[in-house]
Amino acid sequence: MNLLISLHSMKKKVVIGLSGGVDSSVAAWILKEQGYDVTGLFMKNWHDNTGLLEGDCSAEDDIMFASMVADRLGIPFHTVDLSEPYRSRVVDYMFGEYQAGRTPNPDVLCNREIKFDSFVEEAHKLGAALVATGHFCRKETVFEGKREINRLLAGTDNKKDQSYFLCQVTQQQLAGAVFPVGEMTKAEVREKAEELGLPTASRKDSQGICFIGKVDLPTFLQQKLEKRTGRTICIPADYKQEHNEEGVPEPAVNTISLEKLCAPYYFNPSSGPTIGKHNGAHFFTVGQRKGINIGGYKDPLFVLSTDTEKNIIYVGEGQGHPCLHRKGLFIKNEELHWIRPDLVMKEGEVRDYDLRIRYRQPLQKARLFKRSSGLFIIFHTLQRGITPGQFAAWYSGDELLGSGVINA
Repeated sequence: MNLLISLHSMKKKVVIGLSGGVDSSVAAWILKEQGYDVTGLFMKNWHDNTGLLEGDCSAEDDIMFASMVADRLGIPFHTVDLSEPYRSRVVDYMFGEYQAGRTPNPDVLCNREIKFDSFVEEAHKLGAALVATGHFCRKETVFEGKREINRLLAGTDNKKDQSYFLCQVTQQQLAGAVFPVGEMTKAEVREKAEELGLPTASRKDSQGICFIGKVDLPTFLQQKLEKRTGRTICIPADYKQEHNEEGVPEPAVNTISLEKLCAPYYFNPSSGPTIGKHNGAHFFTVGQRKGINIGGYKDPLFVLSTDTEKNIIYVGEGQGHPCLHRKGLFIKNEELHWIRPDLVMKEGEVRDYDLRIRYRQPLQKARLFKRSSGLFIIFHTLQRGITPGQFAAWYSGDELLGSGVINA
């Protein structure tokens, strides 16, 4: 099998996104072992350290480690500055979503708009037909007649599977993508890096916003979003709305409409007492605990909802608060994306899939209902912290089929 791969890949040029981390380092070694003509390319996507937490890895350190890996493996190494498209297509989108009271996922956008778009263009300039990354996911190409179909599969290591971050890629983007470490576990990657003497072998994984790092989010957002003093209102634990009660059929929809099942909780200033102030509702997200800064309660307070127009955040006591849990969500037609266009749901169609609404969440059983307005998703069990602006991704087995931005 390795011989066949090697013969197939011989002389094919591939550009690997060397990030200065261990995963892309081992991925580069695998590609070289398989006979590819490998070139390392480092992306510099951000120059502003506003809000960056002290001690976080700098881009300069990342470049140094990436260069050292390339030297160790004996492959060419280049850098490219993609900060302009990153700012306009990822960061500006992120600011806009927070301003509107939604919580975006910049990592998903970064993969769609930068790693598998702008970066690919740079790879083509270097003469490469293929682009590789250190993502823990897999790709399988199958044929239906003469039609080529690229399947995005979860990584072998369930604890490190990163397919969710690629939930917005297209068939065309997948066609030119290679994921060398997708069949490995994280432990195996570390072990191989140690064995090879790679300088990244014991380096910590990056955290925080893609290519920016771990930031103090309010400080970062204050670059464009102004502070606005507003009220914090506490919703009592016995506050319930009929459509989200435990007694909802699972997952059948009978007398209760899809709209009701998927509707978020709506509060108004009279729903509970004002217990404090905050610096701007757009700095908070559903399910958030840190930053509320109000004491005197037996259990921690969590954000249940935000109203950026009235500049109010609604909070509740305890992570078991009923208003933190919902039965369903809704995605507008214009924000639906299918990695498998051949499997797009038709209006009136109903299917059962496994879903996740955030990275590392275990897959959840759900039923999908396609209607003229969009896609309604009803979960078998109540879900905590369904957040507008985040991505819901659906799987069939270990294949990721599609995704969409949660509208409500």
